[in-house]
Amino acid sequence: MNLDQLLNPKQKEAATYLDSHLRIIAGAGSGKTRVLTYRIAYLIEEVGIEPRHILAITFTNKAANEMRERVVNLLGEYASGALLCTIHSLCVRILRQHIHALNYPHHFVIMDEEDQKSLLKKIFKEKNIDSKAMSVKSCIHYISACKMAEISPQKAYQLAGDFVGEAKKALAYQAYEKYKEEHFMLDFDDLLLKTVELFEKFPEILQKWQHKFQYIHVDEFQDVGNIDYKLIYMLSKQSLLCVVGDPDQTIYSFRGSDVNYIMNFDKDYPHVKTVILDQNYRSTKTILDISNNLIRKNKNRLEKDLFTELEDGDKVVHYSALDEESEAEFVCQTIEDIIHHVEGVNYHDFAILYRANYLSRPFEQKLIQHQIDYKIFGGLKFFNRKEIKDALSYLRLMVSMDDLSFERIINVPSRGIGQKTIEKIQLKAIEYGISCYEAVCLYSDEIGLKGKAKKAVSTFVQAIEKARQSREPLGDVFEHLLRDVGYFQMLRNDDDENRIQNIMELKNSIAGYMKTHPDSATFESYLQDIALYTSQDDMGHDEYVSLMSIHMAKGLEFNYVFVVGLSQDVFPSFRSVSEEGEDGMEEERRLAYVAFTRAKKRLYLTDSQGFNYMTNSPKMASQFIDEIGTDYVEHIGKPSPFKTKQFVHLGPTVDEMIGDNEIYDWKKGDLVEHDVFGKGVVVKVQGNTLDIAFSMPYGIKTLMSQHKALRRLSS
Repeated sequence: MNLDQLLNPKQKEAATYLDSHLRIIAGAGSGKTRVLTYRIAYLIEEVGIEPRHILAITFTNKAANEMRERVVNLLGEYASGALLCTIHSLCVRILRQHIHALNYPHHFVIMDEEDQKSLLKKIFKEKNIDSKAMSVKSCIHYISACKMAEISPQKAYQLAGDFVGEAKKALAYQAYEKYKEEHFMLDFDDLLLKTVELFEKFPEILQKWQHKFQYIHVDEFQDVGNIDYKLIYMLSKQSLLCVVGDPDQTIYSFRGSDVNYIMNFDKDYPHVKTVILDQNYRSTKTILDISNNLIRKNKNRLEKDLFTELEDGDKVVHYSALDEESEAEFVCQTIEDIIHHVEGVNYHDFAILYRANYLSRPFEQKLIQHQIDYKIFGGLKFFNRKEIKDALSYLRLMVSMDDLSFERIINVPSRGIGQKTIEKIQLKAIEYGISCYEAVCLYSDEIGLKGKAKKAVSTFVQAIEKARQSREPLGDVFEHLLRDVGYFQMLRNDDDENRIQNIMELKNSIAGYMKTHPDSATFESYLQDIALYTSQDDMGHDEYVSLMSIHMAKGLEFNYVFVVGLSQDVFPSFRSVSEEGEDGMEEERRLAYVAFTRAKKRLYLTDSQGFNYMTNSPKMASQFIDEIGTDYVEHIGKPSPFKTKQFVHLGPTVDEMIGDNEIYDWKKGDLVEHDVFGKGVVVKVQGNTLDIAFSMPYGIKTLMSQHKALRRLSS
């Protein structure tokens, strides 16, 4: 490899530096994947490191596969011995080998979000929890936040105190954890937590994995949270660690990401070299200049300015519309104009990005009116469709006999099994300490199965056992199983050809998995891969306009990007700024920076006038429009009448946004009312912040004591 011809000087330095730990600050579009690929290839070809001693942790399966393909293309199949995977995949690999030390079987079941929802719905019913007062989704987030903060169910219950809503959440958390432990199930958080627990309790297992890797690489390091960091720190004690990321693109703090891990990396690790990749190969100079202008307003960052040798490009367009419909119409008309006048462009070149999913509605309606094909990312995905979840539950039942799968499909198609019978099956399973499936197999008479139901269940069991013993190709076993249990016939009776086609597409997926894993493909390993599947792994190349939230667009690029809904208090988000203050504003600005730098050729920014029901005030353009400067921006449309100058609005400062409620003597027990969260009570006063308990679904919030959204009520 002649790296002088393949990489720029800073990229080459990052790819070849091996004297100490390395922090690569990789700006948007600066070729970080290319650098990581050549660094791994350099270690193997030039330095002579055995591939199996190299680990690279990526953010998505798609990124891992792309990097693996690039390394193999450079060096051949020998290089495929390097382990390139997501952190969850790495944990699964470790746990499959060693989790027996924690008294779990190696064939534990990995739960996805649908499994979590199913289990919590069951718990809500058992505990008489009203899903209208507390949604299942919010409970999943609550449980995850507790676990990643290392708060046990018992501790969560203590913290709830006298607040009934918080106590119910803690009880649901307790029941959720108990069920998982009894059924040897792990959710995504558990994969990390159990690996850390394993390493802490069994130093000899940790040492084995520390010795395994000499060079560890972590991509998207700005997105790591507390547990991720702890795991990486433990693994890298005897290795050289190379972390890659961009503090300016930290946008997942709501998931526990902490920008300070990459900012302070040189304080936590001795002898760290930092290389900054600041040459952008994606965007025009114009797009980079306005993005740099924006992100410079942040204080908590490592100073860098992206530059490019690409052409200046067209000005960024800012369009201010009279209403949401006009905003969407402008976007659709612009797409059609470009399609008709620029050669070689198709719908796949366009993306519409927004701060929150609800903002997609007017754009969907206009795209339909214009007969423009589009696809929403973040909606119902293939593996979340009912028939796919049913089919995968049959496979999981065959592999692991887990109760969630059994309960989902025992009566799909109908076998005359009512809720009372299912409860009898569950009680019998508890009595003998076995799974529900085993209870049906062994004790159908004691359960009281009779007539049609007994015959149907017998056929069901025979089909499962036949599939389990089959030596046919996995795709054929799958198809025969669904035929034998009557699932195909049920779909035919419903005349549901689309769902049948989806089932056959799943068979294609299984067949494709066998081709890529010819020596190791099993249903168990396939289900594991499916459980680790992520949204960004599902990006295709058909001709459609992509609609997605900015969080989902991270790591992607498009020739033409529309960032829509750029109204103050929408983007930046009123809630983020009111709850997190300056930190919230900086994250909102990073989010805008990520959105703008997805564009390669042309960037469009749009907002609309009207009324903002969140703040009960007229809408005006986001302060970000002013923060990008005036030299590279073309303003069109009609400006908001609430601006003092046409298209020149400096936007409120953070202090102005926060306001001053002129209350300086808050005390515990004060009754309050908040513009967003409603009525609540102060439970803690600490400096300039208040812990306030609100009604469900909000719970306890930490807020700024003098924020304009907060008022004290007379007791």
